[in-house]
Amino acid sequence: MSHERLRIGFIPLCDAAALLIAVDKSFCADEGLDIELIREVSWSNVRDKLNIGLFDAAHLLAPVAIASSLGLGHVRVPITAPFNLGINGNAITVAPELHAQLRAMAAGDLADPLVSARALAAIVAERRRKGREPLTFGMTFPYSTHNYHLRFWMAAGGVDPDEDVRLVVLPPPYMVESLANKHVEGFCVGAPWNSIAVDLGIGHILHFVSDILASAAEKVLAVRSSWAQENPAVLTALVRAHGRAASFIEDVRNRDEVCVLLAAPSRIGVAPEVIRRTLDGRLKVSPDGQVRESERYMRVGRVGAARPDPIHAAWLYGQMVRWRQATFSPEGLAAAQYVFRPDLYDSILGPPPAVAAGEPSDHVGAFAGPPFDPAKLGRSVG
Repeated sequence: MSHERLRIGFIPLCDAAALLIAVDKSFCADEGLDIELIREVSWSNVRDKLNIGLFDAAHLLAPVAIASSLGLGHVRVPITAPFNLGINGNAITVAPELHAQLRAMAAGDLADPLVSARALAAIVAERRRKGREPLTFGMTFPYSTHNYHLRFWMAAGGVDPDEDVRLVVLPPPYMVESLANKHVEGFCVGAPWNSIAVDLGIGHILHFVSDILASAAEKVLAVRSSWAQENPAVLTALVRAHGRAASFIEDVRNRDEVCVLLAAPSRIGVAPEVIRRTLDGRLKVSPDGQVRESERYMRVGRVGAARPDPIHAAWLYGQMVRWRQATFSPEGLAAAQYVFRPDLYDSILGPPPAVAAGEPSDHVGAFAGPPFDPAKLGRSVG
């Protein structure tokens, strides 16, 4: 049997799990695919190599797929995302000094993101009065969920993320070192890097991203739209293998094996128990050993997580408009939503189950502001 050879790029993050397991458990090989996985450090590398054809597919930030399709920040290369690799999975982590200051300033429970954002605003104002440098936060890319999650949280508390703080781009594996060296006071990044900072005693996980948005598209399996049109049978095989991998990961009976595979140096390269915490949604959030558990922390396949949702794409496009990365147009919104392809997912893996109880009616579930409505994006974004 001849195998279709594909090169796929990824960043060492827990939400690459379905891709990595699809290859390492031979689910791709069972579909007639011979996959070479390429471990990358930065999202710009992944985007560029996908766009010029060095990668056939990629583990990609959901907003990068949209920005590439719209020609924002780079050449326009339309991207198709037929499979979500992760819903949620990010967290906001801060240095112990900033955590202590937030706790001192908090008018209420610091676990409430509106309370923490207002406490941050008070710290920002005090630093300005004293003539001190702005606080610096790391995020992974301008067109990243991390950037938008930080901005959405800060703005809800009255912090202008463009004027009151510094937001700097750092590749995910470099976040911890930057916090240790005091180059940043906090960051938003995906697992496992928040946990690594806590384990080293240099960070407190302030919020899971599910505190900010109950359901946020994080990474997608991305291919060039032209490639998808030219290789429908290969795309079908790739999505089918990923669907099998997501189901395998979500079966807790497989969790130990999954974590060992993902921990390999050529994959994520951290201890299996750190990955286990992520997949179980049970994280140590403070160097003193405090643990927090949330079923929403990161979803790979359960509760319909693997099925792309165009409303998530619309929310991301709204953030691009809000933060002046894009100018709103109905055509831009439609193009952004068309990147996420539930129709392809359904045609390959079957229609999704009914929406589970407790899921946000607007598909997003932001902690602040009105329910999200894509139809209102032209008038107001937030």
